[in-house]
Amino acid sequence: MLQLNVKNETSRLRAVVLGSAVNNGPTPTADEAYDPKSLEHILAGTYPVEKDMVEEMEAFNKVFRKYDVKVYRPEMIENYNQIFTRDIGFVIDDVFVKANILPDRERELDAIQYVIDQIDPKKVVRPPDEIHIEGGDVMLWNDYIFIGTYKGTDYKDYITARTNMEGVNYIKELFPHKEVKEFDLVKSKLVARDNALHLDCCFQPVGKDKGIIYKSGFRQESDYMFLVNLFGKENLFHIDRDEMYYMNSNVFSIAENVVVSERNFTRLNNWLRSQGFTVEEIPYAEIAKQEGLLRCSTLPLIRD
Repeated sequence: MLQLNVKNETSRLRAVVLGSAVNNGPTPTADEAYDPKSLEHILAGTYPVEKDMVEEMEAFNKVFRKYDVKVYRPEMIENYNQIFTRDIGFVIDDVFVKANILPDRERELDAIQYVIDQIDPKKVVRPPDEIHIEGGDVMLWNDYIFIGTYKGTDYKDYITARTNMEGVNYIKELFPHKEVKEFDLVKSKLVARDNALHLDCCFQPVGKDKGIIYKSGFRQESDYMFLVNLFGKENLFHIDRDEMYYMNSNVFSIAENVVVSERNFTRLNNWLRSQGFTVEEIPYAEIAKQEGLLRCSTLPLIRD
């Protein structure tokens, strides 16, 4: 049996599901794009190729091996994108929540069923259909659960709006002892630089008391200020619009002092080192073209 345990984003990682780029399928058509950044690269002819993405994920896997983390991979589905395991489920405390993802992606959950089968069935939940919630929008910070959402009345018109207020309320009911705080995120169907697809596209904690943040990703200044007050402005690394676009806030913590980051994030990586972090730099720029990065391609199961 897998004894799940995840209470925050940075405690020492012991087990994780890492996505896979093997047999990723052909470049999608413009009509098939789920987000503006993928669309941009499809139209420009710069959409990533499988070989490069497999190499990038292997570099990530190597870092996990170095730190003795147990890594599970999804079973291979032919011609299918299985990189972003963060979307399909998430762990809070010792509960595995299956996400209600876009219907086209349902098979991604089947591909990790062999992992879910190792969990106590009483600890596996699935929200009802009308509840939308994806792992990229759910961020644990000890007593807090931060959730990204979109409160616009045009929610249903946005394929980039992935978590609704029903999803927020569902988590509140499931974890009454936690302080659940939702954040209203800026969405765009067409402009990637103005689209916070998930909460981890504009905020993520690192270490014990620090974080990476993009102020303009929040529709309400008060949501941004909540995080400033909680973490302290001096503990937050502010990224700009371009850095948000390249997904600087979507790094991944293996421990409180170890962060895996993209090798091109020079300004961020220098700041992390100046704060005492070990930065494991890997190439991930091709995968980033699909509006997802390191946190998006992981589903942590056990942290100390």
